[in-house]
Amino acid sequence: NGLSRLLIAALLIFLPGVSVLAQTKIATVDLVKLFDNYWKTKQADGALKDLEADLKKELNGLRESHKKLTEDYQKLLADANDQAVSNEERDRRKKTAESKLREIKESDETIKGYVTQADERLRLQSRRMRDKIFEEIRGAVNAKAKAGNYTLVLDTAADTPRGTPVVVYTSGENDLTAGLLEQLNATAPVEVPKPGEKPEEKGKK
Repeated sequence: NGLSRLLIAALLIFLPGVSVLAQTKIATVDLVKLFDNYWKTKQADGALKDLEADLKKELNGLRESHKKLTEDYQKLLADANDQAVSNEERDRRKKTAESKLREIKESDETIKGYVTQADERLRLQSRRMRDKIFEEIRGAVNAKAKAGNYTLVLDTAADTPRGTPVVVYTSGENDLTAGLLEQLNATAPVEVPKPGEKPEEKGKK
């Protein structure tokens, strides 16, 4: 009858989906943990801090020069108002003070421009390093997934736009994080001991 035909049609549609699900082999990975604990991430963080320190040092130099210009201007302005000198000398000093004021304004613009450029440089450098590291991590995940015949790998650290977790539950049975982290950090360079420090003493301080 009609009902039987509908049930048969429904089974024909549903069964292929069951077959696909049965063949799907799923693994999980915590990308945040991999990123944060990868030795190249720590190396990149160190490089960014060094760059930031160099930029701040140069900025401090610009600010010291600006401070010196301001002090010179205040002195020139005071000299220009000295009633003990002639009008001609006061006019000459006022012109010198005005010239110094223009230098101060130029210095102020230079500092503002430098801060903007430094912030952009740090942002771009951070993004490049982050993208490169994530590309390496993703390559390692892909290789491990293929080697393990996994058809799908889910990131347990991912959240939806509403802030809820993408992976609501996992038994952790097929979590690849620990193995991947060990694999990624196997290429970490051996740290050189400090002068006077024996190799076996490392990690005890």
